[in-house]
Amino acid sequence: MDLPLDDHLSIGVQTLHRRTEPAEGPWQPTIDEMADLVSLVDRCGYDSMWVGDHVAFTIAIFDPLMQLAQAAVVSRRLIFGTDVYLLPLRHPTPVAKQVSTLDHLTEGRFVFGVGVGGEFPKEYEACGVPINERGARLSESITVMRKLWTGEPVSHAGKFFNFADVKMQPPPRQPGGPPIWCGGRSDPALRRTGRMTDGWMSYVVTPDMYRQGLEKIATAASEAGRTFDRGFGTAHLLFTRIDDTYEKALDAATASLSQRYAMDFRKAAQRYAALGTPQDVVETIFKFQQAGVRHLILDFVGPYEERDQQIERFAAGAMPLLAGLRGGR
Repeated sequence: MDLPLDDHLSIGVQTLHRRTEPAEGPWQPTIDEMADLVSLVDRCGYDSMWVGDHVAFTIAIFDPLMQLAQAAVVSRRLIFGTDVYLLPLRHPTPVAKQVSTLDHLTEGRFVFGVGVGGEFPKEYEACGVPINERGARLSESITVMRKLWTGEPVSHAGKFFNFADVKMQPPPRQPGGPPIWCGGRSDPALRRTGRMTDGWMSYVVTPDMYRQGLEKIATAASEAGRTFDRGFGTAHLLFTRIDDTYEKALDAATASLSQRYAMDFRKAAQRYAALGTPQDVVETIFKFQQAGVRHLILDFVGPYEERDQQIERFAAGAMPLLAGLRGGR
């Protein structure tokens, strides 16, 4: 089967509160800082705003759902989303309540991106969840949440979660709940995406790898006899940096990503990131669009204090070159 894709490319930013290098003293971001950032993303013409998730990470990071609830007060236009929420670390019932609430607080402008993580086993240990159960827990949690989002009395008898005659009110703003887009690159993750979810969110893949992943997702969806009433979201998180030259962008990206992931990220940045002049970056984006990406999420890498500058620089230099793909937005 052919997955039903959107007609045009949307462009979002992954950001909000996170510190990408050690701070001097306690890190205490302000409400004004958050509001100014959301306003900047909105004013620069981006389509969406995203935030990642970890309980314990190599850098300082806040809870994504709480951040988005605050950000939604600032913009009445942007789509908000998680990329990705590590659902297996939590019980799906209270998460279903939180997500339903957030869908109302964003007036239905919310995409729930989920995934298993696993790169940092200590956060699974801290949450009391066996890391080898993360895939199975994610699949069952998606089923549990969709039942609860009907707003009707529902029951569930599974391997991890059991309850009878629970009615969660109110149901989400979006009928059936917000779209669930799933991350992951492994074959089991791609099959889960095709069988159960409304979209795929990738990162650290090449355009060829993305195309191959969509083919596996389409096969799994066809085998499950699925149809997609509201289309299928194809998203990709792309490490991005605009600079005067490719080498300058690569050096800055390597420094920040190596610290974030506690490893030498130079070769990975060369392979997976969009770096260089606006034209260099746009050429990489075109390749992903041709591979099937319709929702591009830019993670601007480099020094923390240059984040706003990168948001503005991409909007001024790269967005005009993408106008045709964006449908004139």
